[in-house]
Amino acid sequence: MVQRMSRMMLKTLRDDPADAETLSHKLLVRAGYVRRASAGIWTWLPLGKKVLENVSRVVREEMDAIGAQEVLLPALLPKEPYETSGRWEEYGDLLFRLKDRKGGEYLLGPTHEEIFTLTVKDQCTSYKDLPVVLYQIQTKYRDEARPRSGVLRGREFLMKDSYSFDTDDEGLAEAYRLHREAYTRIFERIGLDYRIVSAVSGAMGGSASEEFLAPAAAGEDTFVDCPACDYAANTEAVTTVVPPVEPADHPAVEELDTPDTPTIETLAEFLGVPASATLKNLLVKVDGKITAVGVPGDREVDLGKLGEHLAPAVVELVTAEDFTDRPDLVRGYVGPQSMAGSAFRYLADPRVAANTSWITGANKEGTHARNVVCGRDFEVDEYLDVVVVEPGDPCPKCGAGLQIDRAIEIGHIFQLGRKYADAFQLDVLGREGKPVRVTMGSYGIGVSRAVAALAEQTADDKGLCWPAEIAPADVHIVAAGKAKQTELALEVAEKLHSAGVRVLVDDRAGVSPGVKFTDAELIGVPVILVAGRRAGEGVVELKDRRTGEREELTADEALARLSG
Repeated sequence: MVQRMSRMMLKTLRDDPADAETLSHKLLVRAGYVRRASAGIWTWLPLGKKVLENVSRVVREEMDAIGAQEVLLPALLPKEPYETSGRWEEYGDLLFRLKDRKGGEYLLGPTHEEIFTLTVKDQCTSYKDLPVVLYQIQTKYRDEARPRSGVLRGREFLMKDSYSFDTDDEGLAEAYRLHREAYTRIFERIGLDYRIVSAVSGAMGGSASEEFLAPAAAGEDTFVDCPACDYAANTEAVTTVVPPVEPADHPAVEELDTPDTPTIETLAEFLGVPASATLKNLLVKVDGKITAVGVPGDREVDLGKLGEHLAPAVVELVTAEDFTDRPDLVRGYVGPQSMAGSAFRYLADPRVAANTSWITGANKEGTHARNVVCGRDFEVDEYLDVVVVEPGDPCPKCGAGLQIDRAIEIGHIFQLGRKYADAFQLDVLGREGKPVRVTMGSYGIGVSRAVAALAEQTADDKGLCWPAEIAPADVHIVAAGKAKQTELALEVAEKLHSAGVRVLVDDRAGVSPGVKFTDAELIGVPVILVAGRRAGEGVVELKDRRTGEREELTADEALARLSG
């Protein structure tokens, strides 16, 4: 059926919503695609639902093409499997938790590794039943503390999650490859500009992990890419390149009287040295235990990276009360010498390498120490890449200076390995007649997020500008006048529809041509056909929404071109 705007529930807005910050938030609301129901919760209106379904269709087609089987698991999930995996606690406040009338505890699913694992355990008992790839396109839930940016960061969102099950690591690697290739086809088909970057697994667990990122100013993720080679990574996954440190005879440790210098800035200014010559020791609590993190004084600790490295442990900054309980820790003057390994566990950035010499706290009020050498005066318990990445940092692959950009995460693929299979004892009978532990992969695409990412990347100053594959229609016909124009517009619309072309026709009575043209550009269908002043002659105008190019054709010529 032809979509007639005179009969459609569609209300466009001239002004941006007061709470909208990102381009996609503004335009999806103004163009009548979505409406806010509550903080982080959105209603998808008729046009928006069509775009959402078109993205889902492409995802479904490409998943089916690699042999994946679609299922639908419940969104309301029992507590027990998530307790078994440990994620009932790991997810913390992000989980929506609830109880039934009998006191049974449940959650609204954020991801479904546990339930898919139990499903396969129930259905697959032999190596002959594997490999298998299952997927679903389903609403997920996360209790975001600050939902924002419209559908980019909601508390409820549509996601495709798939899971592969194999008897060996070679099978897992093949499933991972198939998903990686399917994802490239999906994002190319729907028209997204994207990058594949190395990533960390976080609460998902597992080993190999890559993200698919859509570069956009509204993105909440940052990633680096190298202009000299093909290296790209999420900033949390960047590894540090440290040149070898030549052995040297360093002077003995020398204590310095440095009153009123509790910060790196005041210390560097007082001594007349660059901040890079100093050693910053950030104190945090890891599951309640004091831990020090050493980084060069000119760098900042990325608490997100630190948390990812130490997950599932809880990482938090120390407070003034913590210093009260530990008089051996002198606030602003902490150093690792004689303290690392005894007073606290000492983690360090790789730049704090063996045989490097530093100016750092002397563990006395108003006192620092010079010539404090790593490996001689203190030891590092564990090295972690935890500094905030900066533009110009060396590429781990070729050494050139890295660039930093913002992006929206639209997909993530993981080689989970046996984390969940171990938790739920997922075994099948192997070829030798003995139990074999299954290995898994997990692969996600943010379907509703992809819609917002496309809006961010493709919109212009007039409104949305959808790629043809996911637009709510192929042609937007505007009846720019009265009876003759409307009659021709509807006649062309019906003929195009009969030829298999998806049509949206603006046949609204009492609406000026100017408003209709503005709405057509705001709504963003790729081709606009105008039945205007020459409708009586059977002539229409075709306009390319993206380029703005216009051409007058007879109605029959337009029909032939658009349905060909």
